[in-house]
Amino acid sequence: MAVLWHCQEVTETRTVGAVRQGSLRELNLAVVLRRIASTTRPPSRAEIAADTGLTRATVSAVVDDLIAGRLVTEADPAPRTGAGRPARGLLLGGTGPAGLGLEVNVDYLAACVVDLTGAVRHHEVRRIDLRPLSPADALTGLVDLAGRARAAADDAGLTLAGAALAVPGLVDARGLVRLAPNLGWRDVDVPGLLAGHPALTDPVDGVPPLVVENEANLAALGELHARPGGPESFLHVSGEIGIGAGIVLDGALFRGSRGWSGELGHVPVDPGGPTCRCGARGCLETYAGQEAVLAAAGLAGADLPADTAARRLADLAGSGDPAALAALRAAGTALGVAVAGVVNLLDLDTVVLGGGYATLAQWLCPPVLAELDDRVLTSGWSPVTVRPAALGAESAAVGGAGSVVRRIIARPSGWLSRPQ
Repeated sequence: MAVLWHCQEVTETRTVGAVRQGSLRELNLAVVLRRIASTTRPPSRAEIAADTGLTRATVSAVVDDLIAGRLVTEADPAPRTGAGRPARGLLLGGTGPAGLGLEVNVDYLAACVVDLTGAVRHHEVRRIDLRPLSPADALTGLVDLAGRARAAADDAGLTLAGAALAVPGLVDARGLVRLAPNLGWRDVDVPGLLAGHPALTDPVDGVPPLVVENEANLAALGELHARPGGPESFLHVSGEIGIGAGIVLDGALFRGSRGWSGELGHVPVDPGGPTCRCGARGCLETYAGQEAVLAAAGLAGADLPADTAARRLADLAGSGDPAALAALRAAGTALGVAVAGVVNLLDLDTVVLGGGYATLAQWLCPPVLAELDDRVLTSGWSPVTVRPAALGAESAAVGGAGSVVRRIIARPSGWLSRPQ
């Protein structure tokens, strides 16, 4: 399967003072595994020793531990071109730990499994309008989906080492969903509601069993790691019934002082505009959210899931339907107004359109770019790139699962020390 993210870089680690033997082993495991994860060409033991400054004996011992723990596997050697035995390259293993990515959105539940190589090994979406359901009932449905994902992981020889749950709302550090206006959730204790269900994952030291995060943030992380060598700073806009944004600055997610950054859908584009579900007036969602665009295209009340709605709009726009084209042009204009403010404030050079917007990028990009050209102070000599997301509508769940796997790569000793 295709690799959907890569470890961005090997972080050089320096120690000060005496280091205990156990700590030194933990450090060496992390250095070697990150080196293997950071390259597209499988490195040999000798190359790792040369790159890291570790002795060949140390690298060999560390690699043996990583192979025994199913974190690393050996590649077939290249054909010999000279004297001596060809060295075998080292690859991340595809039958060891995996991350579980979960998503609760307004009209669907999703679960996916991503292995250590970044390949998506399982992905399932259940279409359901969650607005009439209580949070407890919605999460019960998610647990059922997670159970099927776990069974698929077991069948593939994978062990789920942690889970990340994406929610379209404001989430605090404890996993409490303070507000998800499009779901009608307020102060929902997601970890508490899930505590009464069977564990979703196996315990691994250093990996939280469950992280609850804003869906746009996890989508942005998924995009960051889906494009090795891509921009280190960008705005990822997830457009579905709600509109959220993940902000990546210098390769790191910017959450804000309380972790609630990125609520782009509630940035006003017209102070006298229609009332939003949040109670304010003229929010971007009332102009460029899925329901607003469908209504403008003559599809009000169609009650379509996010991906189906995007495909329906794309089909209509592709056939030249005047109402659909006008609706997308108006949505793109409103989106461009809001995004221009973010670009002016943060000096970003890339805007990524995710969720349903990825499918509609062909029609949304021109009006968004037109507004950026008109409104961004530096556009004359430093134009902004606007493009669809690499992962499309799957980015939040895949980004969540990938965040679990990257924790293991950063600290493999936790996985290796788990009870067998």
